[in-house]
Amino acid sequence: MTSGLFDLSGRVALVTGAGAGIGRAIANALAESGADLLICDIDDAGMAETVCQIESRGRKAFGIHCDVAVTEERAALFAELDARYGRIDILVNNVGHVRRGRPEELAYDDLDFTLRTGVLASFSCAQEAARRMIADGHGGSIINISSIAGATALGRGNLTHSANKGAVNQMTKELAVEWAHYGIRVNAILPCQVLTEGFKKWMTSDTFDDVLHERMLGGIPMNRMATPEEIAGPAVFLASDAAAMVTGTLLAVDGGNLALNAGGSHTW
Repeated sequence: MTSGLFDLSGRVALVTGAGAGIGRAIANALAESGADLLICDIDDAGMAETVCQIESRGRKAFGIHCDVAVTEERAALFAELDARYGRIDILVNNVGHVRRGRPEELAYDDLDFTLRTGVLASFSCAQEAARRMIADGHGGSIINISSIAGATALGRGNLTHSANKGAVNQMTKELAVEWAHYGIRVNAILPCQVLTEGFKKWMTSDTFDDVLHERMLGGIPMNRMATPEEIAGPAVFLASDAAAMVTGTLLAVDGGNLALNAGGSHTW
């Protein structure tokens, strides 16, 4: 267990979308640092595996099936939180979906779905968490998992993704300003492409080829994609007292992507 600034002992964290990938990695890292957890996902099997991993680290963990885009299921999620722990110190909004398409052909429902499951659900969860943090008077940390797509345009049919994450970024700043006097810190992590199970599956599909792979790596000076575990460390930092004066920050975890000019190159 971590000691000192990064010690999360005695704290309760809620991580959405923790059945795999980034959410699972963050949940395990928070547990490793001493937090107890409530996690949710629509993948019951994946969620159960994450719970087992957390418990193997000697921490409490409970999983609840929840589609965060559904109002009643979000209400049930926070009711479970109240029943199990009676408090919340850390919220990680990790759920996000992408529906790609050319803007001129994009269906309204695809944009609506992406925003409902992304920024709108994240705001609702943040609001529920903040209400409890304010009532308890102990503050807390809210971490939104965003993307480099929220800061620069990706093209390639990513309008829904970029619009959603851009909204997440601005929401993060607004909530950080509004809730700072309650001791609630609100930050976002902006990863580059992450080698999650879903991303790896896409890489083996007909819509992914060597040209696209090289194009993506060309935008990352470190010349590789991130792993879920490399997003987890920054999340622990933002959740911990080591980040006590950090709020409203959009933390790029992107191998230098946002630092690279569009016309620049990390090769000679």
